[in-house]
Amino acid sequence: MASNESNLNGGIVLAKVKLRDGESQDKLLRRFRKVVIRSKVLSEVRKRRWFVAKSEQRRIEKKKAIRRYKKKARMNRYDG
Repeated sequence: MASNESNLNGGIVLAKVKLRDGESQDKLLRRFRKVVIRSKVLSEVRKRRWFVAKSEQRRIEKKKAIRRYKKKARMNRYDG
């Protein structure tokens, strides 16, 4: 059974899986990887690896929004 628990001190989210009866280590590891991906732990760690100033973060978000808008416009143009 997979569960996410938060630590009150640092707000750390731990991904946990329990070994089921008759389950191989490979299947357990596969389930654990899925839980980690779903909990978005790795993406959060990658984001926090370096400090990003708020102004820089706003600039990045603005660029992402422009890209999304252009992509949506391209898709609508082809839908006809």
